[in-house]
Amino acid sequence: MCDLEALIIRRTRRLPRPEGGTGDGSVVARQFDAVLMSAGFKLSRAAMEHLTGLDEGTVVDLAVRTLGAVRREVGDHVRHNTYFKDFPAGVPDTVEFWARCLAEALLDPAVIESGGIDALTEGGGLNLLALPSYGRYLHGYEEMLAAHDELIPAAGDRVTLLHLGGTVEEEASKLYLELAGSRAPLGEDGLEALRELAEHCADGPQPEVIPVRENRAVVNRVRLAAGRDLLVDTVTDVLRLALVLSGGDAGLEPARFRSLTRRERKALLAALDGLVAASPAKLGDVPPHREQWKRLGERLHPHEYPRWPHAARVFAVARGEEAVRSFPARVQTAMDAGDMPGAVKLLGSAPGFMFRSLDWLARSASSEEERRLVLEAVEASVERTSGRVLLSMREHLANRVASRGGSRVFINRHGRAWVAEDRREPLDAELAGRLCEILDAEVARRLPEVEHLVIDRDVWPVALPLSGKSSPSGFGVLPRGSVSSVEGELLRFFIYWREREEETDYDLSVLLLDEAYTNVSQLSWTQLEGFGGEHSGDITSAREGASEFINLHLGVLEHRVVIPEVFIYDGEGFHEVAESFFGFMTRDAEQAGAPFEPATVRMKSDLRGAGRTALPLVFLRGEDGRWRAKWLHLFLRGELEFNQVETTDATVKSLVRAFVDREFLRVRHLTDLWAAKAGTVTFLGEEALPDVPVTFVGLERPEGLAEGSRVLDLTNLIELIPA
Repeated sequence: MCDLEALIIRRTRRLPRPEGGTGDGSVVARQFDAVLMSAGFKLSRAAMEHLTGLDEGTVVDLAVRTLGAVRREVGDHVRHNTYFKDFPAGVPDTVEFWARCLAEALLDPAVIESGGIDALTEGGGLNLLALPSYGRYLHGYEEMLAAHDELIPAAGDRVTLLHLGGTVEEEASKLYLELAGSRAPLGEDGLEALRELAEHCADGPQPEVIPVRENRAVVNRVRLAAGRDLLVDTVTDVLRLALVLSGGDAGLEPARFRSLTRRERKALLAALDGLVAASPAKLGDVPPHREQWKRLGERLHPHEYPRWPHAARVFAVARGEEAVRSFPARVQTAMDAGDMPGAVKLLGSAPGFMFRSLDWLARSASSEEERRLVLEAVEASVERTSGRVLLSMREHLANRVASRGGSRVFINRHGRAWVAEDRREPLDAELAGRLCEILDAEVARRLPEVEHLVIDRDVWPVALPLSGKSSPSGFGVLPRGSVSSVEGELLRFFIYWREREEETDYDLSVLLLDEAYTNVSQLSWTQLEGFGGEHSGDITSAREGASEFINLHLGVLEHRVVIPEVFIYDGEGFHEVAESFFGFMTRDAEQAGAPFEPATVRMKSDLRGAGRTALPLVFLRGEDGRWRAKWLHLFLRGELEFNQVETTDATVKSLVRAFVDREFLRVRHLTDLWAAKAGTVTFLGEEALPDVPVTFVGLERPEGLAEGSRVLDLTNLIELIPA
């Protein structure tokens, strides 16, 4: 049950209401709150009042479980040591530091015995990694802590409220229904949470609709184990389920199918048979995943089940024994023949596919008559298309009209990114403008009627979470493309990694640029100090876990663009290590404290993408002198080993610049549409909160909302997207 409680706290910022006897828990509750504050968290007023009425033992047990969960959230569950004990003080000049390491090595009896200077050279040059004192902690964690004064609390320190929730069972059911019914794909962490909750809530209330097919596959796995009917309406739903049963990915990434039980084979074949019998056109979904269907057929043995002949047709199509034209092929044939009306008519039967092809249609419409056909098709199909697809297309159209060429940024589902020249023909501005009007009108129509809408303006720059895959799991993480302000005089980045089997060296670096993305400077293991910053020192292995930090003094920094990067220099990848994460802290100059202080952590995200270089976010100084962060969550392929900032700066600069120039549809777009139809609109902090239930949209639930209010904050902002 403790794991379930931690999951609920992490994803909802609510404390499951503990079950225990009544008593006087006021003293322990205040102590609990004080310890929480050291990690940057605090009990809400309602939570504090409830805990003071419980017996002390119940409160202590809850405190222990909760503290473990929130400390893990901000990365405080591990010990963050530094190579330079006094960091950020005492960081030496880089050349001076290397010379000192070399001198120490030449006097080391072990080095002298193994050959002296010859033992330290490799390929004709000095191998820094071979120096005995390089890349390894030379002092213990407690020694490092003793070298630092205590953190001085500041008004700007982060405080995250933990609100009182229902019982564990009530909160688990609520979160399960929320995740299963999500209107946008979940990330890796979200899918894992859904799997755990689906198993726990198998006998409880179930969602009426599961719109995202990856989520449906996870739920179907539990339904299959319970002997219930599967929720499938395409043959690809069955393929997704087979992949999940085999430990693969619901997103259709190729995987090795395991041997399936007889009961599983019968359930999958029966589902396929029913789908194809009802609509043979569904066989058109088979060719795009032909090879996976062939491999699955080897596990399902459809020839052993003659009572399901329609299921066997799926595998006949995969093997090429039965010819079926896919839906995209039929549309392409019509377009190649110059039959725009025929192509538009076909697309009208698949509105989701039509909207994903809208740019192509708009570019292909060369006459007023064809543009009229496109507009009419959009107007006829817009009500049958998901809100997420409508908003995605609205964002796309805004960028197409604004860019007029330039660069295109491509990002796959694993966060791998690359840039290419945009060679597409420009869109007709009048047509694009009319399409945007249609999309906005339909989205506004779907937003529910609310009497009282409360908006926190700080949430406006957050990008709409059109896919959970655009954000890694972690604390304070915003969707890709979001912009957030950066307060404080000191900006400190940190990484932590712990290798699983192979010796692994991750490197934290910062690329420093001017407004034209030139005048390159950097801080890394090859440049330990300068430009208003300090590097904590290079750690080259992490069997027990290792941390690196970079400290930047924003007031003296002359650069306008700061790009933190995490490189895999050698060893295990981000998906292979036991644990790895990145984050940043902000502090006032006089706060002191240890290199890592959880109360100053603003963001901590897991590093789990594909590639050997991670770009979590970019920091930009505006004309007003204020710093803002734009969230990237990107990965570059990089080299198999020896990645470093000096060899990747050109690629990073072009990618980040193209990304910064791209506009994302933000929360403000929806709240502006919503406010136009709300009864009253209140802005948080500018007016008194209504004393009646409201709908709140903001970064974090505030104190003082009336009982029964609906809250849309960073824990569930995805619910803002209309169905």
